[in-house]
Amino acid sequence: MLYLHRIAMSDKPYYEHHVFFCLNHREEGRPCCADRGAQAAQEHAKKRIKQMHLNGQGKVRINKSGCLDRCEDGPCVVIYPQGTWYTYADEKDIDEIIDQHIVGGKIVERLKI
Repeated sequence: MLYLHRIAMSDKPYYEHHVFFCLNHREEGRPCCADRGAQAAQEHAKKRIKQMHLNGQGKVRINKSGCLDRCEDGPCVVIYPQGTWYTYADEKDIDEIIDQHIVGGKIVERLKI
């Protein structure tokens, strides 16, 4: 009970940025993030965040996700707690999201969905 009370009292999120990459694969031929390089993009983001020493509690967490239900807009990634959705085409786009949004605190308008 003490543990739950401590969490409820915190007004800071556990991670400053929690990033979810949709890795959903659809069998029926509909567009899906898995078929558009989502796994490689997630791995690139995770590696780069670690290289920048931005990973860990109070910092950034890069996660895989199942279907985020926006595959038609994708591949897609969402960053919380802001709830900002992005699409991307390549590693340069992922780097721009990291540099501008996560590090710089600015929305990358050209990639926002």
